[in-house]
Amino acid sequence: MSEFTLQLELDMDVMQSIFGQYDSHIAKIEKQLGVMVLDREGVLRIKGEKANAEKAEKLILSLAQSIREGNPLEEQRVNYALELSQEGEDPDLSSMDGTCICHTVAGKPIKPKTLGQKRYVEAMRDHMIVFGLGPAGTGKTYLAMAMAITAFKNNEVERIILTRPAIEAGEKLGFLPGDLQSKVDPYLRPLYDALYQIMGAESFQKNTEKGLIEVAPLAYMRGRTLDNAYIILDEAQNTTEAQMKMFLTRIGFGSKVVVTGDASQKDLAAGTTSGLDVAVRVLSKVDEIEFCNLTSKDVVRHPLVQKIVKAYEEYERKETRKVTKKESRKTGETGQRNRRY
Repeated sequence: MSEFTLQLELDMDVMQSIFGQYDSHIAKIEKQLGVMVLDREGVLRIKGEKANAEKAEKLILSLAQSIREGNPLEEQRVNYALELSQEGEDPDLSSMDGTCICHTVAGKPIKPKTLGQKRYVEAMRDHMIVFGLGPAGTGKTYLAMAMAITAFKNNEVERIILTRPAIEAGEKLGFLPGDLQSKVDPYLRPLYDALYQIMGAESFQKNTEKGLIEVAPLAYMRGRTLDNAYIILDEAQNTTEAQMKMFLTRIGFGSKVVVTGDASQKDLAAGTTSGLDVAVRVLSKVDEIEFCNLTSKDVVRHPLVQKIVKAYEEYERKETRKVTKKESRKTGETGQRNRRY
C-alpha cells in the first residue's frame, strides 16, 4: 500500500508534551498504530497507511486538546487513548476532563480518567444505590470516597459511613495483636488512606470525633438504620449472602449507597456463596439500583497492573472454556450411555 502523509501544526509546548520525555509517548503511538511521526520545524508529519495515519491524527489532536485544557499528559492517558483508538472508538478525552469531583488536600483534582469511570461517577450522582464492579486499580473505592466527601461538604448528607467485611486472605482476627479496634484497623486501612488524602488527617479526626465520619467493619452495621448518610461498602465480594442482605436493608431515608467489589478476588471460605454475586442476580432489574462494570481498560494504576489484570482475565476465560467443554463431553457421554440401555 502507498504511504500517506498528514500534517499538523501544534504549539511547541503541546508538541513537547505529546512527544514525552525521551520521545516515549510518540514512540508508543508509532509502534502501536504503525506510523512514523516527525517534527519538522513545528509541523508534525504523520506517515503511514492512510487508515493508520488518520487514527494517529485523531489521537494526537485529542491529546493536544486535553493538554490545552490544563491536563498533564501521563502515560496512563496515552495508553488509554491508544486502546480506544485501536478498538475503533473515538479517543475523545475532553468529555472526561470537565468532570472534576473535588480536590485533594494537596490541590490535585480528582476526576474520572476513563469513560468507564465517568459512567460510574454519573451513576453515583443519579442513583440511590450503585454497585461498582471491576478489577483492582479501576478507582472503584477512591472515586466513591471522593463522591461521599463532596456530598458531605455540600451538606447533601449528614455523615459518611465506610465499611468492609473483616475478611482477608483467610486470616482470623484472633491472630492479630491488641484490642478489637486494633484488630480491625488493618482491614480498614485502605479506607483511612483515601480519607487522609482527600480530606486531610486533621479534618478527618475532627469529624470522626463528632461521629460524622465512621469507618467500621460490616458486622457493626447490624441492627442499625442509616438515614441521611453516604454509605460505602467496600470489598463486597467478601460478604456472605446474609451479610449483604443485612447491609442493604439498613438503608434509611436521604441516604446514598455505593457497593464496590471484585468478583475475581474472593477471600471467603470454600463453598461460601458471595453476597455480591447473589445481589447482582437478585437486584439487576430493580429501579434506582445501577450496576457499573469496570474492566481492565479502566485500570489507572501503573501500566503493568493493567497488563497483569488482562493476563488474569484471559487465563480465567480459557479455564472457563475448558470446564465448559469438559462438562459438555460428560453430558454427551451420559446421553450415549442412556441410549444404549
